[in-house]
Amino acid sequence: MLPDRKMYGLLNRPQSKSGFKPLPVVIIGNGPSGICLSYLLSGYVPYLKRHSIHPHPILQRKLEEAPDISILDQSIEGSMITLSRGDWMGLPDLPFKDWLKQKRRGLRNNRATAEDIAQYYQHYVMKKGLQKNFSCDTVVTSVKKVSAESISNHAQKDLQESSDSLWTLNEKSTEVFQVDGFFKTVKGDEEPFSIYAENVVLATGTYDGPTWLGVKGENLSYVHHQLSALEEAVKNNIGIMSDPVLIVGAGLTAADAILFAHHCNIPVIHVFRRRVSDPGLIFNQLPKMMYPEYHKVHQMMKEQSAACAGPYECYISFPEHHVLSFGKDKKCIIQDKNGYQKAYKISMALVLTGSNPNLSFLPNNGMDLAMDSDQPVNPKRNPIDVDPFTYECTQEKGLYALGPLAGDNFVRFVQGGALAVASSLLKKANKNPP
Repeated sequence: MLPDRKMYGLLNRPQSKSGFKPLPVVIIGNGPSGICLSYLLSGYVPYLKRHSIHPHPILQRKLEEAPDISILDQSIEGSMITLSRGDWMGLPDLPFKDWLKQKRRGLRNNRATAEDIAQYYQHYVMKKGLQKNFSCDTVVTSVKKVSAESISNHAQKDLQESSDSLWTLNEKSTEVFQVDGFFKTVKGDEEPFSIYAENVVLATGTYDGPTWLGVKGENLSYVHHQLSALEEAVKNNIGIMSDPVLIVGAGLTAADAILFAHHCNIPVIHVFRRRVSDPGLIFNQLPKMMYPEYHKVHQMMKEQSAACAGPYECYISFPEHHVLSFGKDKKCIIQDKNGYQKAYKISMALVLTGSNPNLSFLPNNGMDLAMDSDQPVNPKRNPIDVDPFTYECTQEKGLYALGPLAGDNFVRFVQGGALAVASSLLKKANKNPP
């Protein structure tokens, strides 16, 4: 990664207290997608590393054609999301494993805890000098496009005089995005703000609303909906001698929980509705060579069912089962497809059946931006409809979506998506040079 001075002005120029001067871009979200894009917009521009070999041969040939031209300035023709395999959780120019070594410990069976990952992202922001780009303790309550007619005379004058912007607003259309929200002060007060931006990037992720089963007892204290609860339980002495942990779900988060529990020798009861051979199951869609750990979980699901004992200790799978209820005595009742019920004593339950984003700050909760505008945005079934080359929303120009909102449910794809957005923004800037 090499610094490029022409990108420095994107996020670093002063803004008036009134908030009328438009920023070139506002990124909403402080996860890996937002961090990676902030990095690319702060002066770090990617070039092909000499003598490097990319696993995708077609992409390798494309990159070798113009090694002295920034990847931001190249057209990668649809291969954007494959630009970096790298470490699964890593961001550009600071491998996750290297950071763990600095902490004087290595990955446990290549597994990282949620706490590890959160600390890594915080360290990354500090290490790369991105703090100035982040406004912490900030809640966005509204994002809407406004026209010149709807803005006060003071605002219009400020918009027209913003000559230090890398973009010059089109004289015929001074539409910008108005971003409203509030800061949380040290005293706990809420201080409102209103700013304008020429482009807005949605990078909020989808973990705001975990999906609930809607069964009796799901609100009991031993029933959780986040993987971090298992990590916390391990610290509190849950282990091999404990009652089993019930894990509900057949996605990658459930697989992460199973791998973590398996490493810690914690007994697991795994309940999921689909058949193991169901082509819709995510494990049946992943290349085995690239995702060996997840295929290990899939193998466990196949070979270690309650009906057929297998080689894996401390794990039992229940395909085509669902949870009926949770009891105050920590007994869980599950039922198979034929209506046969079983009760199990468990130490805790993890319901990991997906989550939904909170897009309440967008008109109609963002539904108008989705692939199916009649249904809520969902990272797996109904992501935001974006141009695959730029990640710009097809229904709203100037609005971009990154990460799970755009259907990229792996951190390893984040770098490509952020690169696509950064490239698009740079092309817009070059159309209107200062």
